[in-house]
Amino acid sequence: MVNYNGNLLEENTQFLDHQNRGLRYGDALFETMRMVNGKLFFWEDHYLRLMASMRVLRMEIPMDFTMEFLESKISETVEANSLSNSQARIRFTVFREKGGLYLPTTNEISYCIEALPLKNPFYVLSEDAYEVELFKDFYVNADMLSTLKTNNKIINVVGSIFAKENDYQNCLLLNSSKQVIEALNGNIFLVKNGVIKTPPLKDGCLNGIIRKKLIDILGKIEGYKFEEASISPFELQKADELFITNSIAGIQPITRYRKKEFGSTVAKELLGKLNATARLS
Repeated sequence: MVNYNGNLLEENTQFLDHQNRGLRYGDALFETMRMVNGKLFFWEDHYLRLMASMRVLRMEIPMDFTMEFLESKISETVEANSLSNSQARIRFTVFREKGGLYLPTTNEISYCIEALPLKNPFYVLSEDAYEVELFKDFYVNADMLSTLKTNNKIINVVGSIFAKENDYQNCLLLNSSKQVIEALNGNIFLVKNGVIKTPPLKDGCLNGIIRKKLIDILGKIEGYKFEEASISPFELQKADELFITNSIAGIQPITRYRKKEFGSTVAKELLGKLNATARLS
């Protein structure tokens, strides 16, 4: 079942058409979230990011778009898919109403909610081999639009095809200054001699929710120094650890980049703290 503007529809119901602005122009935003036993992980952070992103794109926010209202609609969708007592992957998509060319005829929006089952109730560290490579065919512009979770993900799509064709599990994206900014599906963190780095938003990386949570966690624990600083490709092979973060996997260690293999000691420690934070969110 899919929730379209508050109405539960069968998955094969045709409720979008060729005039949809998300299809035509990528005029849409989305949030991907984890829900376990009816509890949304980091819901307030996802909600506030969505509202801020809608304002940046000059979308009209409906008066009833409160945290409580949207959470209730997500819960209805999860229940309709028989996932209330298990774990689910939620995608909440907002797109501007159809009409106009580049210039829309309205800033009013519609929304769609999807729910799919997940295997594990909490974040689990994968022990599988996970090799990455730089994706250098196209570059990300370092501006505010790049930090938003919009439907304009063609670089991520082409990069994912490149990764599959070359037997990589993921690729790392570069901005136009040739700095490493993120992976295809999440933010990147680098560990070297007790220092943990992640690129700043000004470099064009996604304003990720788990990125934000790990920054908060790192500010409260001893033993590590944290930096928001640009990462050059030359630093990757010198790192002790590299890992990717997103709202579904939590933390994904990178095991290999070119000839360098990496450990996951810091990733394991942070994963436990992330799960503890998620329980309290």
